[in-house]
Amino acid sequence: MTSRRERERLGLYVHIPFCSAICNYCNFNRGLFDAEVKQRYVEALVQEIAAARRDGQPDAADTIFFGGGTPSLLSADDVQRVIDACAASFTLSADTEITLEANPETVTTDLLRAFRRAGVNRLSFGVQSLRDDELKRLTRLHGADRARAAVAEARAAGFDNLSVDLMMWLPGQSPAQWLESVDGAIALAPDHLSLYMLEVYPNAPLRDEMARGHWSQAPDEDAETMYLSAMERLEAAGLFQYEISNVARPGRESRHNLKYWRDGEWCGFGCGAHATRDGVRWKNVSATADYIDRVARGESLRTDERRLTPDERLGDALFTGLRLCSGLDLDEINRRYGADVWGRYGDELEPFVEEGILIRDGSRLRLTRRGMLLANEVMAVFV
Repeated sequence: MTSRRERERLGLYVHIPFCSAICNYCNFNRGLFDAEVKQRYVEALVQEIAAARRDGQPDAADTIFFGGGTPSLLSADDVQRVIDACAASFTLSADTEITLEANPETVTTDLLRAFRRAGVNRLSFGVQSLRDDELKRLTRLHGADRARAAVAEARAAGFDNLSVDLMMWLPGQSPAQWLESVDGAIALAPDHLSLYMLEVYPNAPLRDEMARGHWSQAPDEDAETMYLSAMERLEAAGLFQYEISNVARPGRESRHNLKYWRDGEWCGFGCGAHATRDGVRWKNVSATADYIDRVARGESLRTDERRLTPDERLGDALFTGLRLCSGLDLDEINRRYGADVWGRYGDELEPFVEEGILIRDGSRLRLTRRGMLLANEVMAVFV
């Protein structure tokens, strides 16, 4: 578990909802880019962040994460303004991790250098695949060569903390084809890699396209092979798994995302952004225009605001903490929440231990790698 001091440092999430095109599988809060709306949105973001400063000593924060959407559609000046607003409202640590998500087709070496000068020190590329046929099927705007070039440009621009996202279990994808992308990503020598299994949402255009094209996702046993084989290859290349879907070189884990998994706290800015502070959880209004208008009128942005019960907070700590390869320290959970986890849930968890899905080692409880494929079944015990 992380130290109390580290938990008290906030993460700051900044949502950028704009995209050049809408991918056929995406279910995030996003819309098409409009330069005029973007400028009004950045103004609203700066105002919202300025209003977040509490009376007295500013809250301490040590991560800022620009997510989306496609944050790399912002100008470097836009990014600088938002970072400056964060620095004015929060006490940022000297080593604050500042991540910007980027799509390969939206960047140039000059733009990346400008982002670096603005203060961005971690870049996360949405590559998804290094096969052109798969990228086309996902309606991505970049090709495999452009993704490789973008990584090279980021290195030339001075980024020494670079992450790549890949998606597995794509329509029509075989384990061998998936491993082509994994090997291709390894060749790019990223510092961090996120691997996600594609989830086809009921309202996603991709579902209809799969039906028309007679595409299907591989059987579950192939998905298991994809996951386990990828983790083995990545580990052999010096990228070590630290969370169900994430690997990194030592010291390059995503400090911002670790706040979600280590029961930390964060503020969310922008339309649809979520926040958790002092046992209270809320999200901002989702529609971009509504968000801008409410900020201009000085109205509350919060929706779905509620105080979590002690059992909900405990459940969240268990649910998210078990995603980490290091697992849960049950003694620490007991100190923080006054809960004997094994006494409460042990009867339901013991079968998972017997099946080799969970490992209980003293006060520590963690999933095996094979168990990570069945994580939802285990975590359902805590819900």
